[in-house]
Amino acid sequence: MEQKLRRDLCIGDNLRKLRLEHGYSQERICAELQRRNCDIGRTTYSKYEYGELNVKISVLIALKKIYHCNYDEFFVGLDPEENDVE
Repeated sequence: MEQKLRRDLCIGDNLRKLRLEHGYSQERICAELQRRNCDIGRTTYSKYEYGELNVKISVLIALKKIYHCNYDEFFVGLDPEENDVE
């Protein structure tokens, strides 16, 4: 039986934006994550940015510390109600 994948909202664009704003390559951000006990390789991280994998909560916690940001920055633009202008 063939299953169709349903594309859901993803935070990949926001992850990529934060990474680039802080001047990190994917390899460097993975090294920083590994220092914080998140065993993430570049291929896996790339899949996070392209929305092919869901990001683990432990990775989000580590990224928050690396980027010195709040969690809202991971989810900017994903709430359709935020985009409604009256």
